[in-house]
Amino acid sequence: MKQQEFLHIISPFKDKIFRVAKRLLTSIEEAEDATQEVLVRLWNKNDSLNKYNSVEALAMTMTKNYCLDQLKSKRASNLKLVHNNYDDNATRVDKVIEDKDSWDWVEKIIDELPEQQKIIVQMRDIEEYEFSEIATVLDMNETAVRVALSRARKIIKEKLLEKHNYGIKVN
Repeated sequence: MKQQEFLHIISPFKDKIFRVAKRLLTSIEEAEDATQEVLVRLWNKNDSLNKYNSVEALAMTMTKNYCLDQLKSKRASNLKLVHNNYDDNATRVDKVIEDKDSWDWVEKIIDELPEQQKIIVQMRDIEEYEFSEIATVLDMNETAVRVALSRARKIIKEKLLEKHNYGIKVN
């Protein structure tokens, strides 16, 4: 496979590779390194990419595995989740600050989720993958993915409501 063909195959999802890596690792630089490593590994599989049903699923699996390996080797204590797609210029300043604070809490809560739930939330709610694609990447069945996502969302909702209620339990 020539370089042009390779670039044509990976260009639709290379940004997703970066975003998943960024979600799992501590910094933009580490996410860039992970993206580059995954792309190099894909390039090394260049001649055999045609045999895979979904090169994108292969790339996401490689990204997940590489990032988890990096986390295991470093066990970074300062994971930081950043979601740059949030932007609302039409609202009042206090609303913007409140929304940013809420998003910061959501990031912190997601950061505390188990690795599998964190990946599923990233892939489904941010990257908008289908359940079947997530199941393929994570080597799970779709029902297990749905259950894990439901549990993760429930945790996020409960902890966010707790923060908005200033720690006061409301039934």
